[in-house]
Amino acid sequence: MESSNTWLEGVNVLDLTRYLAGPACTRLLTELGANVIKVEQPPYGDPNRSNRPRVNKRAGTHIQQNRGKKSICMDINSDTGKQIILELVEHVDIVVENFSPGVLDRKGLGYDNLSKINPEIVMASVSGFGQTGPLSSLPCFDLIAQGYAGIMHMTGEPDRPPMFVGIGMGDTNAGVHAFAAIGHALFHRERTGRGTHLDISMVDALFHMHDMPVHASSMTNGEYVPMRQGTEFQMLSPAGSFKGSEGWIIILCAEAQIQNLFEAMGKPELANDDRFIGNPARLKNRDDLTAIIEEWLQSFSDDEHAITVLQSHRVPCGPSLAPQDALSHPHFLERGTVRTVSDPLAGEVQVPGFPFKSSDPLPEDNHIAAALGEHNFEILNGLLGRSPESIDELTQQGILFSKEH
Repeated sequence: MESSNTWLEGVNVLDLTRYLAGPACTRLLTELGANVIKVEQPPYGDPNRSNRPRVNKRAGTHIQQNRGKKSICMDINSDTGKQIILELVEHVDIVVENFSPGVLDRKGLGYDNLSKINPEIVMASVSGFGQTGPLSSLPCFDLIAQGYAGIMHMTGEPDRPPMFVGIGMGDTNAGVHAFAAIGHALFHRERTGRGTHLDISMVDALFHMHDMPVHASSMTNGEYVPMRQGTEFQMLSPAGSFKGSEGWIIILCAEAQIQNLFEAMGKPELANDDRFIGNPARLKNRDDLTAIIEEWLQSFSDDEHAITVLQSHRVPCGPSLAPQDALSHPHFLERGTVRTVSDPLAGEVQVPGFPFKSSDPLPEDNHIAAALGEHNFEILNGLLGRSPESIDELTQQGILFSKEH
């Protein structure tokens, strides 16, 4: 009988992360069945625990990012705390951290020291600018990374200031890149028997997402000037956001779909209109075509009806869906893109689902977000063999800490 929990079953992870980028990585490892030991700093732990909204002192961000991880709350600045980290390294396969570059080295907990204890260790360091380079020592948050990576330059209206993307894309994107890199590092370890140190930069990961701007600017010696496009996609017409009777509808037609659009609108004669024959002509006469499309869209009593007509004619389109609208959308619910998890304090909470599917069963999702330091005894006694008396002493000294919520 096949087990549904064989992906990362038996893989142990030491999680030294907090905030978003690092936890986004270890969240995915947890959901693939890894045993993740999250080390938190007293007295408050991961700052995600204090984010709002909260129900019964339980933060939604903590539930979403840290479900299923075992929590040990320990002062890693103390000599004893550092020693316990080094002991834990002997028992784990992966270490993930998102401290500023150099911080763990100064604590004696950098990759060089850890790999001497466990040469097979795979360590992923997630940071804003990376572990090397002229900018590596500078502080970096998501918006700063979006700025450096050219994401803000490409977002917004061309005659308005650059805009940031309205989610923590730099953090979460770096976390996913770290997750992917770890998987391949484990495969590399299977072949070589050696671990490695992965250097994941928010800026690098965001910059890698560019489609045309980088190579087009390079190949044309600067003739192609990348610029934010506002509501209209620069390369095609019609393509962008169109005003419907209720909100905004997204439509994009390449040459293969333009006839479908004209037929959906009941205006097949537009295919013979010189203004709209071929994409160059449609770009030149974009305003005229947009006006025709929006007049048709606004003839419907609601946007859903208009989208249904477009989709029945195989026109690529969809609503500009607000995140809260996705919570009840049948496609999101059927695929588990949105899922409901149960928390003993907050009750039922909807969170984004695991982002890939497989023909092989994935581990069951029965995870609970741990209380701060909930697993102190389990880890120190069960894994490291420290006596209950010594654990009590560490607690009395303030090196170990726990809190019900």
